[in-house]
Amino acid sequence: MGVTKTEHFTDVQNEMAIKLKALAHPARIAIMEHLCQVNSCICGAIVDALPLAQPTISQHLRELKNAGLIKGTIEGTAICYCIDENSIAALQEYFNQIRSQLTIEKKCC
Repeated sequence: MGVTKTEHFTDVQNEMAIKLKALAHPARIAIMEHLCQVNSCICGAIVDALPLAQPTISQHLRELKNAGLIKGTIEGTAICYCIDENSIAALQEYFNQIRSQLTIEKKCC
């Protein structure tokens, strides 16, 4: 496998790649959907809602947090997770830009 040369891409391209890579797993999509429904959640509640073991959920939460898609605050001995709205807004803006370019430029197929 070749090494990705991230320095050849813009900051936005690298940021979007990190976020989209984190979302590229069905368990993480399910976690994001669950967090949307409940607004904030402790890992144990996510374990109860999804058919995955606690260590697996924790690993997926770590990936989502590292990508900036979720935030976590410490509440006693637990971490309460919620969606980072600014990160989702950045994704939405990125895709809106792509969509607007599709309507302006010559279409394919």
